[in-house]
Amino acid sequence: MRVQVNYDLCEGKMKCEMTAPEVFKVGDDDQSHVLLDPVPAELEDKVNRAIRLCPKLALSWADEK
Repeated sequence: MRVQVNYDLCEGKMKCEMTAPEVFKVGDDDQSHVLLDPVPAELEDKVNRAIRLCPKLALSWADEK
């Protein structure tokens, strides 16, 4: 699966990086960046938690087409 960041909402609060550092990194631009695309199945639970913990609701699973 693929995870996406809505950069209009992201404020770099770092909840995602603290929850799933293998997948997210907050850069000097105070924006979260996805490090693994697609997300390995064994990290999906961590990403689900990061999505839930994001205070700005800036993270979501991308629609696969």
